[in-house]
Amino acid sequence: MPLTSDADIAALLSETRTIALIGASDRPDRPSYGVMKFLQGHGYRVIPVNPQITGEHVHGEYIWRDLDQIGEPIDLVDIFRRSEAAGDAVDQAIAAGAKAIWMQLGVINEDAAARAEAAGLKVVMNRCPAIEIPRLGLAVVA
Repeated sequence: MPLTSDADIAALLSETRTIALIGASDRPDRPSYGVMKFLQGHGYRVIPVNPQITGEHVHGEYIWRDLDQIGEPIDLVDIFRRSEAAGDAVDQAIAAGAKAIWMQLGVINEDAAARAEAAGLKVVMNRCPAIEIPRLGLAVVA
């Protein structure tokens, strides 16, 4: 069952340091662009993933094609993809050894969430960390 309580979501955000953002964009008009900048401003290391713009940079970070290329531990995978495409992102997160997945506002995929939970990952669905962090009064991570 996805995390829904304020305490559980706050704990996840507080223990997270490295976030892989699937569906990152280099276009300022895209929500993922602003959310990535917001998360960086709150002390998170955000690693962008987008096969369409691999090799480019956004907010100072190299954009990777897939999670399996990153080669460093990932605490949370933030998914900016259509609900139907979230399953592939979740499978990549499981294979990469991520600790949690976060499906953005409007991204709802119960089957993918169940697979993640069965693999031991924490799951947040249909929420945005850029909304939850200020709502919960969380400070910048160290």
